[in-house]
Amino acid sequence: MTPRQNLLQALRRQGYSQVPLDCGNFCASQVDAFKARFGHTRILEFFNVPFRSCGVEMVKTWDDARRLYPREQLPPDADINAWGIAHSHRPGCYHMTRMHHPLKGDVTRDEVATYPLPRPAPDALARLQGQVSALHNQGLAAMVGMACTVWEIAWYIRSMEDLMVDMLSGDERATVHLDRVTANAIERIQLAARSGVDIIQLGDDIGMQSTIMMSQELWREWLKPRLAAVIRAGREVKPDLLIFYHSCGYVLPFLEELVEVGVDILNPVQPECMKFEDVLARVGGRISFWGTIGTQTTLPFGTPQDVRDAVWANLRRCGPAGGIVIAPTHMVEPEVPWANLLAMKEACESFQG
Repeated sequence: MTPRQNLLQALRRQGYSQVPLDCGNFCASQVDAFKARFGHTRILEFFNVPFRSCGVEMVKTWDDARRLYPREQLPPDADINAWGIAHSHRPGCYHMTRMHHPLKGDVTRDEVATYPLPRPAPDALARLQGQVSALHNQGLAAMVGMACTVWEIAWYIRSMEDLMVDMLSGDERATVHLDRVTANAIERIQLAARSGVDIIQLGDDIGMQSTIMMSQELWREWLKPRLAAVIRAGREVKPDLLIFYHSCGYVLPFLEELVEVGVDILNPVQPECMKFEDVLARVGGRISFWGTIGTQTTLPFGTPQDVRDAVWANLRRCGPAGGIVIAPTHMVEPEVPWANLLAMKEACESFQG
């Protein structure tokens, strides 16, 4: 069985021959430490990660991004992405940035309706097909990243405060903006599905550390139908597409409805925010899990044995059918000792069921 076959079988809860492991996203200092230790940065290969990420290349549809900010003077060091969203840096911040929102403030409906969203590059499908084919030939699964699917990319552009107020007040600007972002996501997921990709990573943070970010009623009205439309569009092209959904934080109240709209995999399942046992009690056997090893507690501050115990406990909870990929729940920050990362890898390799 190839790593790809093993991963897909585990995600479909059909058993596995080797525990699937994702080592997560290393911060810059962890990458440097790995290189100093081994003389290279082939981190995914070291951890035997069975997939690789790829994406739909998006190109900007504007000429001068600073003209997108008529109400704000951007700092000189601002980095501006294809969506027109700017990030600037502040002294003393390790890798956090300040986000700037081009539609923040008192904008008109026409400004929202004509905001220049990016489009897939003309050769995006051909390039993605080549990447997916190359990965499959290596026995690896391919995952297309489309996190920040609807809610997050929409508030990145409009600002969370303004978009929340628009939604709560039933403002037409929210409908126009969210519909346009959804249509863009539908175009991307259908293109990705045509490439033959195995997994699509969707996601919008709707949880906070100990509570949900918005009411279930607000989510049902504004975001649930749009997420469902994106998933449905992908499956119209590729019925066996696996849908990975990321939301940090406490999301227990949303789980049933995430399953309902077609989510196959929940990430990251933060143990500091909700107990894995509670998640399993609600949706176990109907959805798979990716993550579960806490980057706020166990990985940075536990012992190697604590890490092994956490890995083994969650694998036993899921049982021989699988339905879990062991991974850090977020970025591997500088505080995480190498011994704990190695313990996570060794716990997966030595698990006996």
